[in-house]
Amino acid sequence: MADPIVVTAAVRVPASALSVRAVRASGPGGQNVNKVATRIDLRVDPDAIEGLSDAARARLRVLTRNRADAEGRLVVTSQATRNQARNLEDARARVAALIRAALVSPRSRVKTEPTARARRRRLAGKKRRAEVKRWRRRPAAED
Repeated sequence: MADPIVVTAAVRVPASALSVRAVRASGPGGQNVNKVATRIDLRVDPDAIEGLSDAARARLRVLTRNRADAEGRLVVTSQATRNQARNLEDARARVAALIRAALVSPRSRVKTEPTARARRRRLAGKKRRAEVKRWRRRPAAED
């Protein structure tokens, strides 16, 4: 079985949550690509990740919603190299990076108001623009 993926000191993906499958890679490669199964499909059960808070788990689901399979597992594939072991390491690194990204909580937005001068400047710009457009109009017919 595969080794667990250690993301941080507190967060890790146990080996039981991982499912690894080697399949034939796509694209050019001649004889090698036709013979050797070097592409790695790594599936991770997000519910089994240890040390992940509920908020981080929710962020991970949002980050990986397009990479989930029918059972809700995260699917990461790698066919970067012609070597199965290196592709496995690449896939494991990608999983760790995704989990690390989910651990970072987004900064909350601080509501701000435009200054009085900025408001005046904006309205002056709108007035100038309206004036330019007014001068482009067809003159009114005089009777």
